Amino acid sequence: MGIDLARIRVVATDDDVASAYAALAAESHVGFDTESKPTFARGEQSEGPHVLQFATLSHVYIFQLHVPRAAAAVAALLESTGLTKIGFGLDGDKTQIRAKLQVEPRALLDLDTIFRERGYRKSVGLKVAVALVLNERFSKSKRIGTSNWSHRQLTESQLLYAANDAYAAMQVYAAIVGPAP
Repeated sequence: MGIDLARIRVVATDDDVASAYAALAAESHVGFDTESKPTFARGEQSEGPHVLQFATLSHVYIFQLHVPRAAAAVAALLESTGLTKIGFGLDGDKTQIRAKLQVEPRALLDLDTIFRERGYRKSVGLKVAVALVLNERFSKSKRIGTSNWSHRQLTESQLLYAANDAYAAMQVYAAIVGPAP
């Protein structure tokens, strides 16, 4: 179910930004998630998100906000009403996006709402959704999840972790409603 490194596009240059934006803007639905450098001290506020990932059924695009032009492209994708961004637990992501990018994310679909509409009383997160819908196990490393996402060079483990969060959301969505047109 997971995506491999060969299908992960790290948006590292201005040309990468333009190419990723064009590919994503041509889609109607994408899996979506963010990663932020964790905070551990009381009262410390996150400066994230540092990484935003968008997944199609074939590729995942990893945007790091330190890349020139990345923030503008990400903001445009987030504000687009023609591109539905699909994920889990998006309320926290929205708050951080508003603070960091000064944009209002539009056309967000938190998959938990679909599960609630189908009668699930408790919140359904990514791991449970993958098990319910795809009949597969989705494991996430706490060590990688709490790693430093503000680093300029992400590790292969970080890339796979981030990419698979967005990719799994897209896979769950496609399994529930069918592939996006």
